[in-house]
Amino acid sequence: MGKLITHLAEKHALFAASFAIRLALVVYGDYQDRTMEVKYTDIDYHVFSDAARLITEGQSPYNRSTYRYTPLLAWMLTPNIYVNMVFGKILFIACDVLSGLLIYKILCLRGLSSETAQRICSLWLFNPLPMGVSSRGNAESILAALVLGTLLCMEAKHLLWAAILYGLSVHMKIYPITYALPIALTLRTPDTTPEKGTKRWRWRSFIDFIGCFLNRELFLFASVAGGVFCMLIAFFYCMHGWEFLHETYLYHLTRRDIRHNFSPYFYMLYLTEGTYPSSHILPYLLSFMPQLILLLVASWAFHSDLSFCCFLHTAIFVSFNKVCTSQYFLWYLSLLPLIVPHLSLSLKQGVGLLLLWFAGQGIWLGPAYFLEFEGYNTFLFIWLAGLLVLIINSFILIQIVAHYKPTHSPQRLKVE
Repeated sequence: MGKLITHLAEKHALFAASFAIRLALVVYGDYQDRTMEVKYTDIDYHVFSDAARLITEGQSPYNRSTYRYTPLLAWMLTPNIYVNMVFGKILFIACDVLSGLLIYKILCLRGLSSETAQRICSLWLFNPLPMGVSSRGNAESILAALVLGTLLCMEAKHLLWAAILYGLSVHMKIYPITYALPIALTLRTPDTTPEKGTKRWRWRSFIDFIGCFLNRELFLFASVAGGVFCMLIAFFYCMHGWEFLHETYLYHLTRRDIRHNFSPYFYMLYLTEGTYPSSHILPYLLSFMPQLILLLVASWAFHSDLSFCCFLHTAIFVSFNKVCTSQYFLWYLSLLPLIVPHLSLSLKQGVGLLLLWFAGQGIWLGPAYFLEFEGYNTFLFIWLAGLLVLIINSFILIQIVAHYKPTHSPQRLKVE
């Protein structure tokens, strides 16, 4: 009994300490904003708050330029106006810590001991990157909590809640829609393909393959997740019309960000900016096709381990996207702790890959600094550094896939 009490105290202390550190960063950020020229708070936080203020005044959040998110986020942050401007940051750091708790529960369901699960989830709880991003007022932690909540419910076979959270996560940001295929493959009925050599084997195999997707679990998930997503779309469309659809979704599909970012396509988009419209077809085809092909291959090859497949999907989507900034890295870093226990990499190999990942970004930051702060034309060097980052990320993904030991039949344990 004494050991159990000690264990529970350690677990609660772990999450309390991670929250306290983030809270301290919020307090420090307020001090830096008031006393220093370089501000701590992310510019996006001011965009969120301005949109929330417009809602409290009965206006559209899209009257705030550069607000390109769901109105739901602005509604969630209206306490910034009614209570205190720090409310949103508290919400974001709370979701950040909640993500760590969800990681812990998923790892326990996958068969890890509570002590091991605590050590692994500490990789997220005490990671300075999510700490800094959430305390500066970036909303990515909300999406991380929704995605991890979906995976936890899928792992625990709570399909109704998984579908609700999944529909909400796709509404908040469109990229989790790429998880739809691996989820469908996970929920399908086992194949009952006839033996080779029987008459009309190929035709019957195709019929059986289609039939394995017609089951109660997949229908429940698809109808509930699709219903949640469509109801939110219809509700906000009635409120804000076409502007909502364009700013929240369509803008991100056709976005041409010619500012420097990690994407291997940004220089091509920069050079073609302002040319006649027909020239835009090729850049979009080039940017979406590699993503689509790799996502399809990853779905078919690794759907038996949904957490790992979603990690690969997110890493592929981010690495090959036509816009890629540092905050996008959190999309797959939040899923990394779920696969760490199943990697056969040695400590030396793991540290080496981590240093390589940081080195690629460090090389990119050099020409980016001279462009942003010194005014030099370093677009070509930034692009070359971005290609190097893509090569490094691809190499790391290959190493992860090569050293991953999949979990096909996770042990169902009681989660504390």
